[in-house]
Amino acid sequence: MTNTKSMDVRQMALVGMMSAVLCILGPLSLPIGLVPISLGSLGVYFIAYVLGSRRAVASCLVYLILGLVGLPVFSGFSGGAGKLFGPTGGYLIGYLFTAAICGWFVEHFPGKRALHALGMVLGTAVLYLIGTVWLAVQAHMGAAAALAAGVTPFLLGDCVKIAAALIVGPIVRKRLAVAGLTESLR
Repeated sequence: MTNTKSMDVRQMALVGMMSAVLCILGPLSLPIGLVPISLGSLGVYFIAYVLGSRRAVASCLVYLILGLVGLPVFSGFSGGAGKLFGPTGGYLIGYLFTAAICGWFVEHFPGKRALHALGMVLGTAVLYLIGTVWLAVQAHMGAAAALAAGVTPFLLGDCVKIAAALIVGPIVRKRLAVAGLTESLR
């Protein structure tokens, strides 16, 4: 792969393919209240591990645009501006920041899974921060109520998702590196 800032056709195809993975995982959700449990964050962790920061953000941006125009790629097979800019939209927007942070740790600390896990935890903290503030403002909730609705029920599940991404991500990234589609991690 080239080290230039622009993406070649193979990289764009990989970004598109990872957007498709997010489009498949994102709608799979369990409604437990105002904020559903979704596999979207698992997709973001996985994409960040496989693609690195810049391309993972591009992949998440494609996903958000697809949802914005109405494709049913958000939780519960929903889409549209109302979902993206509604009470839970901050969590969707937060995917961009989560992808950037997680991908940065993967790129800058090759072979150091503990630091990759730290990056995913930090990325998740930023996701929670953006999503919870957005939720509190949009739904006119206090901080405690927003935390109870948008963070507390998700802590254990996100730990499991991070563990899954740390197991599967390196395998997929290595296979893609052998195929010449992405860089390998030492």
